[in-house]
Amino acid sequence: MLRSTKVTVALLFVAYAIDYIDRLAINLALPLLGEEFDLDYSQRGLIISTFFIAYTLAQLPGGLLADRYGAVRMALIGLVAWSAFTGLTALAWSFGTLLVVRFLFGLAQGVFPAAAVKLVAERSIPEQRATATGWMNSSNAVGTLLAIVVAAALLPLIGWRGMFLAVAALGVLSLVSIKLWLPPALPAENDHGLHGPDSSWDNMRTVLRSRAMWLFALMFFGYDFVIWGMSSWVPSYLHDERGIALSSASLLLIPATVVAAVTTVIGGRISDRLAGNSRVVVVPSMLACIVMLVSIPFVSNTALFVVLVTLGSAAASFAFMPCFALPLRALPSSVVGAASSMIIFGGMVAGIVAPLVFGFIVDHLSWSAAFVSLALGPVVAIVAVMAAPQTREKMLNLVQLKTAN
Repeated sequence: MLRSTKVTVALLFVAYAIDYIDRLAINLALPLLGEEFDLDYSQRGLIISTFFIAYTLAQLPGGLLADRYGAVRMALIGLVAWSAFTGLTALAWSFGTLLVVRFLFGLAQGVFPAAAVKLVAERSIPEQRATATGWMNSSNAVGTLLAIVVAAALLPLIGWRGMFLAVAALGVLSLVSIKLWLPPALPAENDHGLHGPDSSWDNMRTVLRSRAMWLFALMFFGYDFVIWGMSSWVPSYLHDERGIALSSASLLLIPATVVAAVTTVIGGRISDRLAGNSRVVVVPSMLACIVMLVSIPFVSNTALFVVLVTLGSAAASFAFMPCFALPLRALPSSVVGAASSMIIFGGMVAGIVAPLVFGFIVDHLSWSAAFVSLALGPVVAIVAVMAAPQTREKMLNLVQLKTAN
């Protein structure tokens, strides 16, 4: 990769890791929140889903604003705002105030992802964008790992309020780093000859109306339905059903997060080598994920349960970057904000639905039924990828953009 690409990826890797620490800390604190505010499982799921409702609402506007007014500006705004609301989470005094703060936190974080993808696209060549973005997005798993470690260390010592105050300042460090060291964007000529593509609202509307782009969004919905269902509820399951201490339950997720980081990067590299053809990766990985999901709830041995969760996370994470690979390869960087925000939007809808559905099923049926219900995600992903375009030429035919003269 180019030096500008590597530096950009490194800076955004750190920012995204902090993003995930701030975001996932609440999942690991759910049992404590439930005890303090006397919440049932459906209410606990609503805390998580409230964040995703706001995060989802911010995706499309965030992508359009990044294309229109600049990815750097929107990324820095997101960093400042989400760090502030992370700190304010510690001040919640009721279930209602917690929901309000988490909603505002979701809006603040929601403007960052599309801006981050656009920052990478502007500083990389199309043939390497899936690999570069895969490295950046492997930070999601690293951030999850760090959230687990932070929660395991801080929750017993200073409680959930102290933990949120402690992690709130991390975004400031990332903000300063990006302002100081982010490289300039590459010339527009790197976009496969699409010199100076028009970044008007007409082109953005063309992207938003594209059936092909919504298929990639649906594909990402399937992937994230599994990821957010698992990450939201596995710690609570181990604590409530298997009697494992919350700190230990969090640490048991470390293998899954490490493997997910590795397979996310591998999935990106494979996608670049396949020129964005996503079926070759998504179909087998999602089939393997289904097998793991329907097996997990029927395993009595905790060690084997952890192994299956790890394998399921690995299988799902292979499909992460194929959801983005072809749009990143085919479309010019001037509309990558809008395009990536659509795909992320699909995943965030899953972030709203999966925790709520899982908690509802636990309350009314069983933990086993809730885990099996997550297999819906891979089924949706497979259906979407079979209908989506698989070549750059087909993608450009379906998403016809105007170029500047």
